[in-house]
Amino acid sequence: LPPSLSRLDLAAVERRPPYTNVIMPSLFGIICFLGIVGNLVVIYTIIKKKKLRCKQTVPDIFIFNLSIVDLLFLLGMPFLIHQLLGNGAWYFGAPLCTIITALDTNSQITSTNILTVMTLDRYLATVHPLKSTYVRTPSVAALVIGLVWLLSFLTIIPVWMYAGLMPLEDGTVRCALLLPNPETDIYWFTIYQFMLAFAIPLLVICMVYFKILQHMATTVVPLPQRSLRARTKKVTRMAVAICSAFFICWAPFYILQLVHLGIDTPSVAFFYAYNFAISLGYANSCLNPFLYVVLSEAFKRQFMVAIRPAKERFQVNSNTNSTTEASVCLKLAPESTQQIQFLEEFSPHSMPLTVAAH
Repeated sequence: LPPSLSRLDLAAVERRPPYTNVIMPSLFGIICFLGIVGNLVVIYTIIKKKKLRCKQTVPDIFIFNLSIVDLLFLLGMPFLIHQLLGNGAWYFGAPLCTIITALDTNSQITSTNILTVMTLDRYLATVHPLKSTYVRTPSVAALVIGLVWLLSFLTIIPVWMYAGLMPLEDGTVRCALLLPNPETDIYWFTIYQFMLAFAIPLLVICMVYFKILQHMATTVVPLPQRSLRARTKKVTRMAVAICSAFFICWAPFYILQLVHLGIDTPSVAFFYAYNFAISLGYANSCLNPFLYVVLSEAFKRQFMVAIRPAKERFQVNSNTNSTTEASVCLKLAPESTQQIQFLEEFSPHSMPLTVAAH
């Protein structure tokens, strides 16, 4: 749980070689910069799409909120970098300690909850594409995301209650969780965090994707629906990549959290491994925007539309008399005849748009 240095034995911090004061902050700084820029690009692209009157899709809402979570998570990195440079000392006061620690924990839990909801959405889109039409709407997705944020804030109540400043012998303070009975409470809190933010979501996501793959392997699709199936596969493939990246990046952190429970005096090697695991967790928030670019041609097109000068967009729009929302999206990306909108997939509401494109 960053600020991470408060969770390690102070002797391990004091024994670390001096060059770690350069390597780890530099690594974290690169991750922070790339992650903030990348997630701002994703957020800007989706907002710009809405301003251009392109219909927002359910995956748009999930990706937008996931980028918000990643951005908030990365905004706490400068404080972690400052701790690394100052041997773990905290100079920003108790209120900011509570806010940063709670925001950090909330981002971890919110991310896994959004990924779980995305997985369930992929299940409905793949296994029950027609029956789920009236459930998989932007308004329902926004409501579900709101409940996810609320649930995440409720689950981190212990962090809001116990995050504070821990005085040290040298007169400095550290940002830490001041649990009532540290020797026993730390076990319950670590397991609590591990189950809610990692184990249970991982189990649910694996089970759902197994059902999706099983359905795709056993279902014979009629010829007219094969383009729909191909587009659904693309969106599902990206969702699988995002979930896989999340759990691969965060698994070392949660494993070391559990290992730490059985270690009385962490070694310097454990200190290195722990900080590397934390850097992997932050790197996941930096990695997601690049996954969108690599795996979604539609997102790349939409980004190019978002950064295109307004004069050029006006010239493109002036070439036709149609002023409907669907035609605006089509003219902004005329080279696309399959997946016009970012992460969009087939539904009865988009049928006229798909027919017009072809």
